[in-house]
Amino acid sequence: MIKACLFDLDGVVLDTEPLYTLFWHDMGNKYRPDVPDFEYVIKGQTLVQIYDKYFAGEETMQKEITDLLNEYEHNMSYDYIVGFEHFVKELRNKGLKTAVVTSSNLEKMQNVYKRHPEFKGYFDEILTSEDFTESKPSPDCYLKAAAYFGVLPEECVVFEDSFNGLRSGIASGARVIGLATTNSVAEIEAYTKEVISNYEGFTLSDD
Repeated sequence: MIKACLFDLDGVVLDTEPLYTLFWHDMGNKYRPDVPDFEYVIKGQTLVQIYDKYFAGEETMQKEITDLLNEYEHNMSYDYIVGFEHFVKELRNKGLKTAVVTSSNLEKMQNVYKRHPEFKGYFDEILTSEDFTESKPSPDCYLKAAAYFGVLPEECVVFEDSFNGLRSGIASGARVIGLATTNSVAEIEAYTKEVISNYEGFTLSDD
């Protein structure tokens, strides 16, 4: 029986992945032109993971990128994935618990709240990078979300779009539904057979 739905943020609740692709494309061209398709290579990784792997010891460069990213996120549009608002309202009407489980930090979330004053009302809990000791693909974040609600991971449905996020949800033991907003349906089906393009017309079954 489903008791909680746990949502990643970018590419799952908010249609921001194309915007991040543009940002990291520019960063790749400027700082790591030696890495082809940098914006896709780093997809699904946290900022700390990106810095550790591609900018280790480059404190000045890291600060420049962080400042640019903060400015970019401050001015970014945060449109919902098609059908999400209706879908999450239906979940809450059914009495299901809902949570955001994201690698985004609190500073970024403040930008989301300013753009969407109603955002917090869609969720019982919002867990950010500050709440976790391990990043996706570790299941840590989803295990903590399930524990917060006092339910088993098997009683949760995880909604994810990135490969690391899909791995995280699967490793937690939860049912995982993939969104083909960042990667193709075929690529996501390697992780889960439940794949949707958006929430329009989608109803969550107990199967």
